[in-house]
Amino acid sequence: MKAIIPILDEKSKKPYYLQLYEYIKGAIVSGEIAYGEKLPSLRNLAKSLSLSVTTIDLAYSQLLVEGYIYSKPSSGFFVGNIITGNILGGNVSSQASGATEFQEEGQTWFDSTVQYDLSCFDFNKWKKCSNKILTDYPHLLLSKSDPQGEGALRYEIAKYLYRSRGVTCSPSQIVVGAGTQQITSQLSLLLSKLLINYVTVEDPCYLPVKNIFRDRGFTLNSVAISKSGIDINRLPAGIKSAVYVCPSNQFPTGAVMPIGKRYELLEWANCNDSIIIEDDYDSELRYFGKPIPALKGLDTNNSVVYLSSFSSTLFPSIKISYMVLPERLSEIFDMLKNDYTQTCSKAEQLTLALFMEHGYYQTNIRKLRSLYSQKLQAVLNFINSFARGLITPVNTFSGIHMIITVNSNKSPDVLCEEALDIGVSVVPVSIYTDETKGSAKSFIFYYNQIPLELIDETLKALILRWFEM
Repeated sequence: MKAIIPILDEKSKKPYYLQLYEYIKGAIVSGEIAYGEKLPSLRNLAKSLSLSVTTIDLAYSQLLVEGYIYSKPSSGFFVGNIITGNILGGNVSSQASGATEFQEEGQTWFDSTVQYDLSCFDFNKWKKCSNKILTDYPHLLLSKSDPQGEGALRYEIAKYLYRSRGVTCSPSQIVVGAGTQQITSQLSLLLSKLLINYVTVEDPCYLPVKNIFRDRGFTLNSVAISKSGIDINRLPAGIKSAVYVCPSNQFPTGAVMPIGKRYELLEWANCNDSIIIEDDYDSELRYFGKPIPALKGLDTNNSVVYLSSFSSTLFPSIKISYMVLPERLSEIFDMLKNDYTQTCSKAEQLTLALFMEHGYYQTNIRKLRSLYSQKLQAVLNFINSFARGLITPVNTFSGIHMIITVNSNKSPDVLCEEALDIGVSVVPVSIYTDETKGSAKSFIFYYNQIPLELIDETLKALILRWFEM
């Protein structure tokens, strides 16, 4: 086998693991490393290249995900057959070159410019659960999925909510769907059946949800967010309506609604025969103190609809979300559910149910809390040491992102494009704080996507690019 001796560019904005990944991929595609050949072990290659084992592991993991190599238990990594796309009987992509793969009519199947951290999820445990469903319960996959969501998954969700979020509910109150937007679309229909046509949203808020309410014909009202959440005094009085809030970790500002204000909001809903829509999308990922109990757990008048998603705590492409309905809305859903079909994969629902039953989900959340808190601290340390006055973090307590303000005369679009060039995801957001005065721009910065060992290197490249230093 050809020796793996890449020339790594220390000045490149591309991290070492991507440079190594591209080098090995090119050697496999060219035939210099032949089908079936064994690759060096992680430790041996790390030692020969004077790189960390983690860097080698990230490169191998990416090659493994794309099908260029495969692993044999207790044996190591071997080169796959990319000509036929057949690796140990499995189908994989046979496309082979360039920074992107499988380009068809301008569509990119894989984009290697965006950073991602493969250590954030244990795909082996997910695969174990998936294989058990396919091996032991294949008959369950030969029938349509329950339009409300698989009973096994709803049962596990109900158990999890009771133990971790302080929410008491039955599986019959839970509705599973393919993502928060789809769940919100279903909820819009239920609200209309209650003769609710007025919805208040936070400003700023998660725009796809706001857009769904708008497109379903609701009259919208936006209320600015403070450090303690939405201003309850600006909610409508005397009419039946709904309010969409994120009390435990407001998106994107990170504001947390204190307990007193939560009771005020519940009282508002009770007095006005209204509905509170609580989006609890990633409140489990809190890094200082204990997770904050859900507003739904305080509800004694059946006024709160609870929304949540597995995208932040598993992996984004899973697209499994759910809502917990109060009894009056649950009864309406029971009458309507057979008019629709389930949009979420039954196989993935059953896999997730097994994943939760075995305790893997809770283990993954604990792992993410530890990993993301380390990443958050690394980002804050770098900004404090090398970017003070240039970049200012605004909220730094939970979730998978932080708000940063950037003191630059460049436009937000240019800053976003320059960040994407080095694999960093930032999204412009309109908020007003003391830090956003003057020429500063505010962005949502998804630090969770950057591997821990690459944070300093990546942020340094970002600073050099943004401020042309």
